[in-house]
Parts: sequence; C-alpha cells; structure tokens
Amino acid sequence: MGLEFSAGEPEALLRATEDLYWEVACELAEATRKLRDGELGEVKAAVQAAKDLRTAFQMVMDERTRVDKLRKQVAGAAGGAGELDFAAARDEIGRRLARLRDAGGGG
Repeated sequence: MGLEFSAGEPEALLRATEDLYWEVACELAEATRKLRDGELGEVKAAVQAAKDLRTAFQMVMDERTRVDKLRKQVAGAAGGAGELDFAAARDEIGRRLARLRDAGGGG
C-alpha cells in the first residue's frame, strides 16, 4: 500500500483498510466466478482470497474500534461528555414526580 499515517489520522487509516477489504472482496468474487465457469485452477486463488478477506475484515473492525475509542477520548477531554450527572438526573426525577403528584390520582 505504501501509505504512511500519523497518530492524528485514524479516519485515513480506516478508509485505507476499508479499501483493502473491498479489493480482496472483489478478488474473491472474481475467483468464485471463475470456479463457477469451470476453471478449477482458481480453487487455490479462491481459498487464498477468502483467507485474505477474513484478515482484511478483522483489520477493518479493529481500526473502527480504534477510531471509536479515539473519538470517545477526544469527546471526554472536550468537556466531560459521556459522564453521568447524577445531581441533574435526581433533579429531573424530582420534577417529574412533582408533576405527577400535581396531576392527581387519575383513578
């Protein structure tokens, strides 16, 4: 592939990994088509393409996980996103209970 990525470019690495996945998927589709056409010499190529596809798929999933983790870290550093505010939740529950009490029994 010959591409170099810095730590600040996880999306670029993810895109490159997804491109690799699609290339291998196309190779597998082509080898499968040749097998259906009776070209038995393509069995080895089809098996290798299937293995490569499995490896590429794992790479895509690993990179997506890394990108998601980095995004969460950045969001957490940018203002505490993702943290639970128990005091605000307690206040909201209290307001809702008060509205229910004010609305009456209903039954």
